[in-house]
Amino acid sequence: MLLRAVTVFVVVAASRFLPAAELGPDLDELQQSRQQGIEFLRLSQNEDGGWTAPRMVGITGVCTVALLDSGLSADDETVARALSYLKSYRQKDGGIYHPDSSHRNYETCLSVLAFEKANADGLYSKMIEGAENFLRGLQWDEGEGIESTDSDYGGAGYGGHKRPDLSNTQFFLEALKAAGVKEDDPAMQKALIFVSRTQNLESQHNTTANASKIDDGGFFYTAAGEGETKAGTTDNGGLRSYGSMTYAGLKSMIYAGLSKDDPRVSAALEWIKNHYTLNENPNMGKQGLFYYYQTFAKTLEVLEVDRLEDASGVKHDWRKDLAEKLFDLQKPNGSWVNEADRWYEGDPNIVTGYALLALNRCRAK
Repeated sequence: MLLRAVTVFVVVAASRFLPAAELGPDLDELQQSRQQGIEFLRLSQNEDGGWTAPRMVGITGVCTVALLDSGLSADDETVARALSYLKSYRQKDGGIYHPDSSHRNYETCLSVLAFEKANADGLYSKMIEGAENFLRGLQWDEGEGIESTDSDYGGAGYGGHKRPDLSNTQFFLEALKAAGVKEDDPAMQKALIFVSRTQNLESQHNTTANASKIDDGGFFYTAAGEGETKAGTTDNGGLRSYGSMTYAGLKSMIYAGLSKDDPRVSAALEWIKNHYTLNENPNMGKQGLFYYYQTFAKTLEVLEVDRLEDASGVKHDWRKDLAEKLFDLQKPNGSWVNEADRWYEGDPNIVTGYALLALNRCRAK
C-alpha cells in the first residue's frame, strides 16, 4: 500500500504548507537538465544498442529504463535499439542476462522494468512472465534447502548464489511489482523477512545477532551469514546503517505491504529524519552517491511525501533540493559522473541513467 498519511515526526503534507505549484524545482530548468541527460545517452549509445560494453546488460538496463521513464516511447530510435539489445540476451531459463554474467538477478530485474514500461501493446508480456519465473527461482528459500529462520531466507543476490543482499532484493521486489505481483504474494512476503533482518532494529521480525548492537532503525547491506555493511562497524561489532540501503529497505517494506504504523517503517523514517542530506550518501560519503539519489527519490515518491522534516525541525522540499543538487553536478555535455568510482559510478552512462531516474521524480504532482 502507498503511504498517504503523515508520521508525527517526519512527514508533513504539502497541502498544509505549499500549494503543489510551489513545490519542486523550476520546471524549465528541470526540463532542460533532463533533455541534456537524454541527449547525452543518445550520443553515447553503442552501435549494438547497448551502453558502455557489450556484456554490460545491467548498465544498458538502467539507461533504457531511464529513457522510458523520461517519457520516450518504445518506438523512439534510441529506445528501440536498446530494447532489441536487451531482448537479444533473453535466455532459455527466462532470465535476461549475459551468459557469462554473475549479475543475473540485477540484469534481469532491470530488463523487466524496461520491458514493462515498453509493454503498452502487450508485446513483451510473455517475456516479462518468463523473467518473473526466473527471478522467483533465484530467491533464497526452501528451494535452496533453507528454513525461514536462516539469515539468507527470502533474499535475492546477484544470481551466482554467493549470498543474498538488500540491494539486489530491492531490485527483485521492484521488478516483481512491475510485473504485477501483489504484495501478499509469497515471494514478496519471503523477501520482507529478509529485508526486516537487514534493519538495525531488534523486534519479533529481527532476532539476529546484529539486531540490537546499534538499533537505530537504519539498514545495512545484508544479514546473510554474519552480516555485512559497506559503512564499517562499531566497537561492539554493530553493522552501521547507511543512506542508500535505508531508503532501499524502506521502499521494499512498502512494496511488501507494510503501513506507516508498522514499527519498522516508523524506525526507518526516524533514521531518515536524522540523516537528511543530499551532499553525500549518509555514512558512505560520495560512494554510491547517484544510486542513493535514485533510491531516495523513488522511496519518497512511493511514500507520497512532499516535505521532509530533518533532525533540526527544518522542513525540506526534497524534490527542489534533489533537482538543484543534480543541476549543479551535471557536466557541460549533459552527463553526470561520480568522482568516487565505486560500483561503476565512474561510468557516465549508468550515472546519467541514475540521475534521470531521480530527476523524473522531482516534479510535484
